[in-house]
Amino acid sequence: MAGKARTRRSVPVTGALGVTLVLVLAGFLFAANARLAAGTTGREPQDLAGLVETEMARLEEVETEVHDLEGEVVALAEELTAEPSVDEAGAVAEEALVAGRVAVTGPGLTVQLDDAPTNRTYSDEVTNDMLVVHQQDLQAVINALWAGGAEAMTLQGQRVVATSAFRCVGNVLLLHGQHYSPPYTVQAIGDPDALRAALREDDAIEIYLDYVEQLGLGWSVTREAQLELPAYEGSVDLKYAALPEGVEADADAES
Repeated sequence: MAGKARTRRSVPVTGALGVTLVLVLAGFLFAANARLAAGTTGREPQDLAGLVETEMARLEEVETEVHDLEGEVVALAEELTAEPSVDEAGAVAEEALVAGRVAVTGPGLTVQLDDAPTNRTYSDEVTNDMLVVHQQDLQAVINALWAGGAEAMTLQGQRVVATSAFRCVGNVLLLHGQHYSPPYTVQAIGDPDALRAALREDDAIEIYLDYVEQLGLGWSVTREAQLELPAYEGSVDLKYAALPEGVEADADAES
């Protein structure tokens, strides 16, 4: 109509942005497809059947690798649970022997010590302490037998091990929580000649033998063709003293 200015129709902004975005995405997809096609070698199949065949081949390779790894796992498990070698078995047996955990048999010696008889008359210079077997006397015999190559030992029929501790109170022996009265018997498995020689060469035993001769203390050494020594059945764990609860350590004692 005359007299009225004509207005221009404008394209909606939202519609223009949508078209632009679609074109950009389409271009990106075409470019990506081109790159994939360009990076594909002629050895890769371009059809579905060929793709399936390739993936099946890859799956077979993976399954073969898994099978091989399972075989290695089984082999390692069998190796861990297998019987120990001769060397390992020997080491285990030796450790058990040293710890006294197994009964043992073999040749050796039996040594017996006893208090002096009470029906004898002694001079006034002789005290009661001179007439009894002391802890150091037993310790001298045990140490000498170990030095002579003893492989296993018992005292009063109880296996002597590294943690064994005994003491004498008067003429009573305390060993592994039990009390024993004389005579005291030590048995050791080893070369009898070497064990006897070790007893003869020990200075402390030489002093004890002087008392045997002068006061009549008991002493005998018997060669044994076959001894049977039991296993040690006690605990080999070391225990340490500790302060009772609520008691504080003395600083001076600690220093």
